[in-house]
Formats: sequence, structure tokens, C-alpha cells
Amino acid sequence: MRIAIFGTGAVGGYFGGRLAGAGEEVAFIARGMHLATLQQQGLRITSPKGDAHLHVTATNDPARIGPVDVVLFTVKLYDVDSAAAGLAPLIGPGTVVITLQNGVEAVEMVSRHVGASHVAGGVAYVVAVVDEPGHITHTTADRLVFGEPDGRLSPRLAAFQEAGRRAGFVADLSPHIDVDLWVKFVRLGTWSGMTAVTRSPMGVIGRYPDLLHMMDGALAEAMAVGRARGIAFPADLVEGTKQMVRDFPYESKSSLLVDLEQGRRLELPWLSGAIVRLGLENNVPTPTHTFINAVLLPYQNGR
Repeated sequence: MRIAIFGTGAVGGYFGGRLAGAGEEVAFIARGMHLATLQQQGLRITSPKGDAHLHVTATNDPARIGPVDVVLFTVKLYDVDSAAAGLAPLIGPGTVVITLQNGVEAVEMVSRHVGASHVAGGVAYVVAVVDEPGHITHTTADRLVFGEPDGRLSPRLAAFQEAGRRAGFVADLSPHIDVDLWVKFVRLGTWSGMTAVTRSPMGVIGRYPDLLHMMDGALAEAMAVGRARGIAFPADLVEGTKQMVRDFPYESKSSLLVDLEQGRRLELPWLSGAIVRLGLENNVPTPTHTFINAVLLPYQNGR
């Protein structure tokens, strides 16, 4: 299977690396020092599931790759529109672009550039960071959930599911990707906002009842927005989310907090900011996320 990783950060690098290690034909699109290191030294993954050092194909020009079967589209949310404009050389008649952004708006954004028939939604559950160019440290979780927007269990995504299983990560083909996207969104929107606004990992939040109460309120607000937009959440979502919080390693940080600490641009407008914006559109109050968004707003464009 020919696969392109468009945006070789922690998510794209980890899953792309696992696919390449399993024998799939994978090309990585990256830039800067990360690209130079991939080209000269390869991709290194440090992980409790096994380390890897792979010689990979890497470029900053999609035209050098040509049409592929699957594109894992893993750029940051603030780069979606500009990056999606460069997808055309990768698109053949049967190509599917799987969006793996946080938030719930990437499918529509990418569809405007390549056509809805070429886009599927995706959710990544992985704790990993690029701690230096060409090196990804994976801590826990490695699951992709993906599906056609209309719920079809299509052959093209079934083939990618098999590739994921060969690569050793969990690959779930979902008939309800809209719900899956919103489940991830309400959880991550809450966790990212809480860790960033407190400048603390999840373990610290779990120690303080007042912070846990604040997090419960933020989760309830996000779910209320989703319900107002027609999303039927699983009945066990709240309890399952609380259990996940209890199970997180103490030092677990959201990508929003990592970006804040490193002075990078934030995905805030598509996380707590989006919960506030969509809440206003649907007449749903979101006081906790409004607070989080306001406090983090001065850092939205980086240091």
C-alpha cells in the first residue's frame, strides 16, 4: 500500500514509522531540520512497544511522491487550509485522505480542497512527542479510528485497517466517525484546556478536587454543544473519561500544553475556542471554556 504522511510530527511520524517498519511503501512530507534529519539519518522511534530506526523516503514536495492510496493528514489545525492546498499531487482516482487533526472541523476544511469523495475522518489516540529532529518518543496508546463520513465500510479503508494491524497498532474502522470525532473532541478540548490553563500535567489535576470539578464542568459544556449539534454520545462517556483520567501517567501533558511551554502557536481556536464558538452558534453556555480561552488567548500565536 502506498501511503503518504503529510505533516511528519509526533502523530504522523509514529504511525507512519510503524507502517514503514511493517513493509508498507511510506513517504514522509516534512520541513526544516526535521526533514533534513529524516533524509540524512532516518526516523528513530523510542517506544515501550519496541524501538525502531528506519531509513525513510522524505521530501517537502508532494509532487515528488505522486498519487498514493492513503494520505495520513497530520498537520496542526492552524495549517490545515494552507497544507490541504498542496494535496493535489497525491490524489489519484481512489485516494483517501484521512484527517487526523484535533477538533471536529478538518474533514470539511480538507474537502473544500480535494473534494468530499477523497476525505475520511480520523481520530488518533497516541501519547508521543518529537523531542529532537528525526526522533519520536512514544509513551502510551497507539490507536487510530477512521471512517467514511457517510458511514460506509469502504474497501479502501478496510485495506488500510489491515495495513495498520500488520504494523502492530490498533486500527478501528468506524461506521460512526462523526461520533468518534466528537468523543475525542470533548475529551481533548477539556484535557488540553485544563492542562494548559494550569500549566500542569494530568496527574496534578487529578490531585485537586477543585480542578476535577472544573474539568467535569468543562466536559459537560462540550458535550452539551455536541448534543445541540445532533451528536448522540455513548452513555458511558463521562464515566469512561473519568477512568481515563485516573489511568493517565502522572506526567501526561496535552499537545496544547507542550506547545504553550515551548512558545509555539496554539491550536486554541479549534479546541476550547471552538467549543465557545460552536456554543454561541447553538445557544449553549460554555463558561468554563470561555474562561480557558480568555486566559490562553494572549499566547495563541506563540511567544
